[in-house]
Amino acid sequence: MKKNRLTKNLFKFLKKSVPLWLAVLIALDAAGAGIVVTGLVMRRKIDTIQKQLVEINDPQAIVKQATADVLPAGGYRTSLKWGEIGKKLVEAGAIDKAKYQESFKSEADGGIELDILDGDTGKFIEINENNSRFVVNTLWALGLANKSKVLDEGPMRTGGTDPGNFASTGGWTLGSKPAMDIYSSQELIPLTPVGQETVRKIAENVFRPCCGNSTAFPDCNHGMAALAYIELAVSQGLPEKQIYKDLLGLNSFWFPSTYVEMAVYFKKDKNTEWKNVDPKTALSNDYSSAQGAAKINKAIENVPGIKSRGGSCGA
Repeated sequence: MKKNRLTKNLFKFLKKSVPLWLAVLIALDAAGAGIVVTGLVMRRKIDTIQKQLVEINDPQAIVKQATADVLPAGGYRTSLKWGEIGKKLVEAGAIDKAKYQESFKSEADGGIELDILDGDTGKFIEINENNSRFVVNTLWALGLANKSKVLDEGPMRTGGTDPGNFASTGGWTLGSKPAMDIYSSQELIPLTPVGQETVRKIAENVFRPCCGNSTAFPDCNHGMAALAYIELAVSQGLPEKQIYKDLLGLNSFWFPSTYVEMAVYFKKDKNTEWKNVDPKTALSNDYSSAQGAAKINKAIENVPGIKSRGGSCGA
């Protein structure tokens, strides 16, 4: 008798809240499981199903959600602080303070933290739509100047091209010294031989959609910046899983359209929410290289709301 009364109440609630066909589906699901669904649980189930229906009927909703997931309004905070990085870069000649201030003059009100050039600010390395150029440039200077096995023994030196002719070297003009005078010249980040090897290993697994090279071949600004973050993270004992997560956060704001497309791809083709995508996988050659990004773009190019701009080394 009590069970019949609860069943009637269940149907009465569903009739008011959702279409009849949806109410029947939920009721059958509850009966099959042998449980009495409370109002709260029913509402959550209804919301989930309705959200799925919206995505089926409106693919643009997937793009909208992917954008919010990949590029959170509040930006992304990494696990590391700037510390005295800025000050050390000025002292090493990797950054000319006057040139830097002039370069970011028009962006000073958009969250650019030029005060990190003066000393230890205690601020976390954060990235958002307003300061992404500042973050990539500052990490670029760090990657260029720091003494690195990747720079000294990797493809930058052994690939047959003058290391001064790459975008990450010849393109750096904000120092008080020539780029190749700065190149791998200062031990700004203390790393043991084991640490240097760990940096190399991680760098080989991290790609960027502006080219087909890994971070172990940092021939552009974003590659050099990613190398710097890896070196800084390894020196501070950050777990590899967190390093990959932080790098994905940085890459997402450096190449926003690429990673929004990637989130849409994982949702539609893999039925995986962006938060559940393994960062190491997302940063791999299969997805984050220029070739990988192109394949993803091709796979979801007909999804309404996709606005692809492609990968670029432009800051």
